[in-house]
Amino acid sequence: MEAFLVSTSIVALAEMGDKTQLLSLVLAARFRRPWPIVAGIFVATLFNHMLAGAVGAWVTTVLGPQALRWGLGLSFIAMAAWMLIPDKLDEDDTASAAPRLGVFGATALAFFLAEMGDKTQIATIVLAAQYDAYLWVVAGTTLGMMLANAPVVWLGERITRRVPIRAVHGVSAAIFLVLGVMTLLAPALA
Repeated sequence: MEAFLVSTSIVALAEMGDKTQLLSLVLAARFRRPWPIVAGIFVATLFNHMLAGAVGAWVTTVLGPQALRWGLGLSFIAMAAWMLIPDKLDEDDTASAAPRLGVFGATALAFFLAEMGDKTQIATIVLAAQYDAYLWVVAGTTLGMMLANAPVVWLGERITRRVPIRAVHGVSAAIFLVLGVMTLLAPALA
């Protein structure tokens, strides 16, 4: 259960102000059909995070415990630094896919591609490597993405004007930093 709760909260916080959250806002403004947009976000996130979780679980079979501990600790610290860099959405991320694929298809494709190499995908890999609970991590990171993106689809700009994105990024960075330091110091704390 810890893997689920940590994964949910980390990804929900990491997603605030992320390019995929901005993509949610753009898709909502462009199509004005929230249900297929949210369904597309869910499907894309689920597939993306299942792949990322599988990579994270695989890493644990390749690396020894010391290398894994150092890799995870440093990855968490790198994520902390990355959280402090604001994301922006490229204008052409959704333009070419929408007409032929419909709202659901355009959303699913755009979201899946936007998540490739993104903070939350990397976080899913790291969390799956940290916890021996693949399904709980994928379920948690997917829920975290939905918690951050679905309200944006329905409430749009009202949320983004009221949520202090810089503060959310700071809290997320602090959480990743603490996780990284705790991971690196784990043998000393035991």
